[in-house]
Amino acid sequence: MKNLISAEPKTLPSTMRYVAHGEGGGPQVLQLAEGSVPAPGPREVLIEVAFAGVNGPDVQQRSGHYPPPPGASAVLGLEVAGRVAARGGEVTQWNIGDEVCALTPGGAYAEYCVTDASHCLPIPRGLGLAQAAALPENLFTAWTNLIDRGRLRSGESTLIHGGSGGIGYTAIQLAKLHGATVFTTVGNDQKAEFCRALGADVVINYRTQNFVAEVQAHTAMRGVDVILDMVGGKNIAQNVTLLTLEGRLVQIAFLEGSKVTEFDFMPIMLRRLTLTGSTLRPRSVEEKAAIARDLRAHVWPRLESGEMKVVIHHVFPLADAAAAHRMMEESQHVGKILLRVSHCT
Repeated sequence: MKNLISAEPKTLPSTMRYVAHGEGGGPQVLQLAEGSVPAPGPREVLIEVAFAGVNGPDVQQRSGHYPPPPGASAVLGLEVAGRVAARGGEVTQWNIGDEVCALTPGGAYAEYCVTDASHCLPIPRGLGLAQAAALPENLFTAWTNLIDRGRLRSGESTLIHGGSGGIGYTAIQLAKLHGATVFTTVGNDQKAEFCRALGADVVINYRTQNFVAEVQAHTAMRGVDVILDMVGGKNIAQNVTLLTLEGRLVQIAFLEGSKVTEFDFMPIMLRRLTLTGSTLRPRSVEEKAAIARDLRAHVWPRLESGEMKVVIHHVFPLADAAAAHRMMEESQHVGKILLRVSHCT
């Protein structure tokens, strides 16, 4: 391993356990395998992983629909919490033994994972490693889309689809901390109560209620300023009908498809709407580092004060990654699903 300051006195192993997904397919393809411990580059750290987050993109990659970007690990997993086990020669902000949580370009479902040092954040005071592992993917995604791209401001209103999922429940809290009125959609009464407890002002069960009609009724037909959507499909046109003057629709996924037929663009011109969106994983190291700085400055104090909550639904052992993916696909969870990888002893 070149350009390393390695962990001492503990010697790094040469091999590690990780979750392989073979050629892809259903959750059953996830199996423990053994491979080489990755070596960090000059500006990277090697993290001994205690916990890894389970996210929608992991399911998509396992299924063969979301290939990793060039240069990224082919191993699943986009966020971890653990201990810095080694660092590149140009890394000065982290020391061996520091506990961190981090956004990763891949490789989190493993005992060791490499990521850029600037994508790491300290464990918020008062939180444990498991809670910290539930933060990076949700917060990086919600912040850059709802706050940066959506430009949500105090006094505005927002509709957040899928409020009980990881990104959804995080976005609800960010919006409330920014002084916004929050509408959200969920699929059952348990999820509705969960979102209300987090501060959502109006919770709509999309299985039994028409979310367009409900938002229009609660806003006297004004609509909302910002919509955060990961569903796509027929939601796209419906969302546009709900945007008020200068409204912003931010798309972060297309669970029901990205193509719309007979879409009327006239409202975009007449109401000066913005339709935007982003994916996080392919963004540059510098862009992700900027988001990390914003989170540390603006969100970490709220986590440490208890104003913002971390909700963990279930923690599976690394060997049970398939069960974790089944739970994710069934969409009955509220909050975050995690994998326990090691105890970092």
